[in-house]
Amino acid sequence: MIESYIKELQRILDEILETQKPVMEQVAQEMANAIVERRNIYTFGCSHAGILAQEMFYRTGGLAVINPILPPGLMLNVRPVTMTTDLERLEGFGKVILNSAGVKEKDILIIHSVSGRNAVPVEMAIEARKKGIIVVALTNLKYSRSVTSRHSSGKRLFEVCDYLLDNCGSIGDTVCQIPGFEQKVAASSTVSGATILNAILAQTVAGIVEKGMVPPVFISANIEGGDAHNAKVLNEYKDNIKYME
Repeated sequence: MIESYIKELQRILDEILETQKPVMEQVAQEMANAIVERRNIYTFGCSHAGILAQEMFYRTGGLAVINPILPPGLMLNVRPVTMTTDLERLEGFGKVILNSAGVKEKDILIIHSVSGRNAVPVEMAIEARKKGIIVVALTNLKYSRSVTSRHSSGKRLFEVCDYLLDNCGSIGDTVCQIPGFEQKVAASSTVSGATILNAILAQTVAGIVEKGMVPPVFISANIEGGDAHNAKVLNEYKDNIKYME
């Protein structure tokens, strides 16, 4: 099963490169433009989808200006953890989260939801677009098309975004079939989603360099000069870094 899982991930990543590269390049261009113009970039996801919101901020090799939205009750540190399931289905909560986050017109909001059906991510996307915010959806298109929306609009995330990124996963997100066991195991979305977003990040940095700017990128705090470099970046872009407020 170890080999089976890794090979399936390789197949998924190959499909992503083959099918998603054009939109990934478009998103990277939007992000590069936003950073050059000092607009803000935010990431959001509920429960395990929120892992990718955390993946994108305050880490080595990452852009300092990526701001995670990590609302209480929707992250995996809540107890009981099943609260995340209940709250991500709660209509009205997405609008509250968006309004509390301070996302503004022409900012970029990356929303990760594997199924794309629950009320909070769908509502956040709908409300964000009303405000003129650029919405990037990262979802599993095959999975999302197989289910109905849990939002009163009847829409799923892929239907209410400006840019659609498909993680090319399977229905249900799991990839390994164990002989003698009915249900599949081992999810792919964290690996595939992190790959998509980090690839976009790299392309974004390249785009900023092409514009003649020094990208606001963190280096490891555990190498010589790391603390000083990162402190300089944080200070220079303090108006665009909301997680230090």
